[in-house]
Amino acid sequence: MTIPSISRRRLIVASAVLAGTPFLSRTAFAEVDPMSKEAVLFDPQVPVLGNPKGDVTIVEYFDYQCPYCKKAHPDDMRVVQEDGNVRFVMKDWPIFGPPSLYAARLTLAAGSGHAKAMAALMATKGKLTPDMIETILTKAGFSVPKLNAAYDRDKDRINSMLQRNSTQAETFGFPGTPAYVIGTAIYPGVVAPKDMKAAIAAARKG
Repeated sequence: MTIPSISRRRLIVASAVLAGTPFLSRTAFAEVDPMSKEAVLFDPQVPVLGNPKGDVTIVEYFDYQCPYCKKAHPDDMRVVQEDGNVRFVMKDWPIFGPPSLYAARLTLAAGSGHAKAMAALMATKGKLTPDMIETILTKAGFSVPKLNAAYDRDKDRINSMLQRNSTQAETFGFPGTPAYVIGTAIYPGVVAPKDMKAAIAAARKG
């Protein structure tokens, strides 16, 4: 379902949640309210696609098994790339069961290879199994045992990140994936390219 706009009530709630929080250092980040502007838009532990220095941030809460997320992903990436000045932050919200959580953990453990691992899984169709996830990532050039070992070494940070993502999505009242925050407006559903461009323009106007 495409949701081109949001209610005034939702916009006010999102703006109130995201307004006025001072930016903090990475070392102080663990103490930040998960619903602060810093945590929602600028979590330093969540990988950034698009332009890391962009003047507008789009946050997407997604699941690797969500068919709507995967169908919308190429359009989302195209809008971000054509604009050239958007930070695109995809936050794992694994609500479709254990395979989704496994996929999130492995891709987040991939470090500098995160974008490549994410792209490989987002290009799939339908539901995933652990075996399918491992096969896809292996074909993409990753060693699954190394990814699992990397996750084990960094699981506290990764699991804390996933918990923050979940807390944010649930607090915003999102019914499922995908869901977006664009600037300070929230969009609980697929956003068509033309509507995403309009939302980016509105965010730039403040």
